[in-house]
Amino acid sequence: MVPNLKFDSYYSYAFSDHVYKSLVLNKSPFLERVHLKIRHERDASDVGIWLGVAFSRNLRQMVLNVQFMNDRLVRFPSVLCSWNNTLVFLKLKHSILLDFPSRVSLMSLRKLHLHFVMFQDEESVCNLLSGCPRLEDMVVYRGSYVDVKTFTIDVPSLQRLTMHEDNPVERDGGGYVIKTPSLKYLDMSGFVDREVLLIENCPELVEATIVDVYDVANENILVSLTSATRLCLHLSPLEMGVRNNLVSNES
Repeated sequence: MVPNLKFDSYYSYAFSDHVYKSLVLNKSPFLERVHLKIRHERDASDVGIWLGVAFSRNLRQMVLNVQFMNDRLVRFPSVLCSWNNTLVFLKLKHSILLDFPSRVSLMSLRKLHLHFVMFQDEESVCNLLSGCPRLEDMVVYRGSYVDVKTFTIDVPSLQRLTMHEDNPVERDGGGYVIKTPSLKYLDMSGFVDREVLLIENCPELVEATIVDVYDVANENILVSLTSATRLCLHLSPLEMGVRNNLVSNES
């Protein structure tokens, strides 16, 4: 009857059997939270089955953390997102590939945290985010890899956005486009040597923190922050394009 389940493959030699039996035999009316931490390839062969069982139990919160020592990836089963109206929180970490060839339908999702996962293409990013009409809180951590050239966040309902990027030695252009008209809190750090970083008007923005963002060829960051009442900037070296019409606001 336990509604919260957490599994870590480090502690089990028969990890797949333990996870499957625990999910199937659970008699709780709904699963509040399932947390899976997978450390080895041999333990990930049945991840699609586990997630399918968990999602079928009216799962509300899902954390999937895959930590392989090599470059292999676990493909997240996109079919589970074709229609779901119970999941409110989804966190995906590390060695996970997100491939969404069609638009998802996560009708109740409020929080989405993506930590160093890989997207198949730009269309997958669009199909995931456009299918989350109630998304309010999004966290994105990205590494030095390049999976999609332009990462577009187009979420009208989003209120909180945290984005961090590890500083790579070299970066092949690309960048971010952010369209979040309901955004109230923005936290960005580590965007260096990018081709584009554009943020559309955020009239409801209250608080913003921008750290270590520079050498961006095409950006409008300062313009997008004019409505913020609390602002923290740590831009060194300061190479942002300060427009003349912002001088009075900044002073």
